[in-house]
Amino acid sequence: MADKHQKKLGRLLRVRTLQLDMVRVSEVAAQAKVTNEEALRARIAQLAQGVAPAPKPGSATSLIAEAYYRDRLHQSAFAADRRIAEAQRGLDTARAATREAKRDQTAIEKLIERAEANAARRAMRALEDMPAIPKKRHDPC
Repeated sequence: MADKHQKKLGRLLRVRTLQLDMVRVSEVAAQAKVTNEEALRARIAQLAQGVAPAPKPGSATSLIAEAYYRDRLHQSAFAADRRIAEAQRGLDTARAATREAKRDQTAIEKLIERAEANAARRAMRALEDMPAIPKKRHDPC
């Protein structure tokens, strides 16, 4: 019966370890997404600063084009902010899932350790309960 229990705990540990690895991968992907979105937002901000209004000789058409481009950049920046917030929520969810998976794996590891300790105690009790080995006494020769 103990062997079945050990096998069951071993299977559970393997499954929980695989789940933990998969959740960690998704957490890394979520972190990469947040990083990419922040880099995109920084690039959009840099482009918007490059198109900032400045006094220079030019036609009205170029000013209108710059204003339109600047407006589009600000819309893109707003969309990037929303994507960053969404990616951050995804990262928070992935981190919570990682904590839960780690907790589950740790619980299985503790069950395995407890089962091994119980098996060791049973083996020690079995040795203690064994009848004593009689000592051979030899008469002096």
